[in-house]
Amino acid sequence: MRVAGPASRHEDKGLHKVRPSFPLVRNVLALMLREMSTRYGRTPGGYIWSILEPMAAILFLSIGFSLLLRSPSLGTSFLLFYTTGYLPFNFYNELAGRIAKSIDFSKPLLKFPAVNWFDAVLARFLLNSLTNVLISVLLLMLVLSIVENRAVLNLWPVVEAFALTMVLGLGMGTMNCVLIGMFPIWDVIWSIVTRPLFLASGIIYIYEDLPKMAQDILWFNPLIHLTGLARTGFYPTYSPGYISVPFVLMTSLVLLAMGLLLLRRYNRVILNR
Repeated sequence: MRVAGPASRHEDKGLHKVRPSFPLVRNVLALMLREMSTRYGRTPGGYIWSILEPMAAILFLSIGFSLLLRSPSLGTSFLLFYTTGYLPFNFYNELAGRIAKSIDFSKPLLKFPAVNWFDAVLARFLLNSLTNVLISVLLLMLVLSIVENRAVLNLWPVVEAFALTMVLGLGMGTMNCVLIGMFPIWDVIWSIVTRPLFLASGIIYIYEDLPKMAQDILWFNPLIHLTGLARTGFYPTYSPGYISVPFVLMTSLVLLAMGLLLLRRYNRVILNR
């Protein structure tokens, strides 16, 4: 019989410290696969609809406004202009909405001790972030191949805008996950309150087109910073001075910290409702 010496015991302790990370990875992957099969596997067309829906919205905006206006606020292509504004907004909207329903979606599995609320939130964040990044890349490539005037792409502002969109979506989604779990009526209230967000996020115009009073109010909407930042990557001559990355990042991190703290405190209360 082999007797474990001090070195063996030290190795065992080291292994014991590493092992807890594996259940997290396993749980998150399992929850991601479950959502993929539930959301896309049972729907005819699956992921194709996730691409067609934003594309249809962009085409509707492009065709509709091209009949009313001679040219967009930037460049000459309505299709490119509305694509660069709509995709960050749609990314945020999808991500925040899905994360807000994390606990409700995974509630049957959260009854098991091996799965917790953090697994559910992280799984939804990763899956929907990857999905929307893929959709955005495909749509941007398609639009850039269609537009006559070849855009000079500066990749960094686009990556920065989408990264900030992910953090903002995670923060708002986590906060709403608590509020909806504690007060189900908040889901209805939030959907009503945020309906004007489409018009207030710089999708169909640029910030500089607005009167001073509207600018002073809408500056506090993080999404208008993100749409403006994303557009700087496609329009080299566009250099908006209103964009504040620290403001967007701080807003996102405060929402995320508050959401995580409240979920840690009240996740059992939410599960038992």
